[in-house]
Amino acid sequence: MDKWILLAIALLTTELSAAEADLLQTAETVLVYQRESGGWPKNYDREERLTEARRKEVIADRQQRDSTIDNGATHREIRILASAFEQSGDEKYRKAALRGIQFLIDAQYENGGWPQYYPLTSGYHLHITYNDGAMIGVMELFRDIVQREEEFEFVFGAFRLDCEQALAKGLNCILKTQVRLNGRLTVWCAQHDRETLKPAKARSYELASLSGHESVGIVVYLMSLENPSDEIKQSIEAAVTWFDQAKLTGVKLISVKAPGTEKGVDKRLVQAQDAPALWGRFYDLKQQKPFFCSRDGIPKRSIADISYERRNGYSWLGEYARDLLKKHYPAWKARTRQ
Repeated sequence: MDKWILLAIALLTTELSAAEADLLQTAETVLVYQRESGGWPKNYDREERLTEARRKEVIADRQQRDSTIDNGATHREIRILASAFEQSGDEKYRKAALRGIQFLIDAQYENGGWPQYYPLTSGYHLHITYNDGAMIGVMELFRDIVQREEEFEFVFGAFRLDCEQALAKGLNCILKTQVRLNGRLTVWCAQHDRETLKPAKARSYELASLSGHESVGIVVYLMSLENPSDEIKQSIEAAVTWFDQAKLTGVKLISVKAPGTEKGVDKRLVQAQDAPALWGRFYDLKQQKPFFCSRDGIPKRSIADISYERRNGYSWLGEYARDLLKKHYPAWKARTRQ
């Protein structure tokens, strides 16, 4: 065999081995951070190589009630452990992943929604949470388990059936929480009240509203479902219509120099006829127009009218639904016509 081919194979093998080693290293850190509840906290470094002293500190915190699905926590850890088990066959990864899946099943409300934290805490953490893809991340995990993706073959029997039932309940919750205004279905709020299912407030500047950001992920999830019912199709079509009508055109969000400010720059919304369409993070529940908000909780129509800190410290506008309208929806329509 040509020596260059042999060299290429050797390099590829080395790269794969390094990637495999990195995965197992990450899985080891994930194991240590798993709480007694079976879930995981958020915002820790999954790739951290723990010293023995640090490992003992983390283990000592296992009783903490900070297990969450926020910022990708728990469902991402389960995927890491599933991949580690598929690669290594080590039972500790499988057992930890199953504990994590059971945690998610236990955390689900009877109405199908998931709170941000479990065991339950207080305040907006109790809401059904779509914010930052929290609940959709769990739904995608359960979908892959139910569809018997290769890395989840270890989930079978009654346990897989539990996941299937949780998935069905979650879908029902999604359909029930889609906001209807003036007799028409629109989109979703970033979080919904666990009892009334109505749009709910989270942090002081995250008011009950229609979400031009989180709703995208919900629609993309619905489009991923095979053999969608008429109700699912109606939900998708209504949301896509809303996104098309809610887009902002002829404007562009830019950063300008702002000497003397904390960051030295400031955001400005300016006229730009050739700019791509934008969507607001939040739309009010009456006029369905974008609004912006400082920590005082008072909504403003202009981003220029809120505090410098919130204007430059949060994602208020973006091309959130660009791919949904240009790629996902046309592909879904073509697929469902067949």
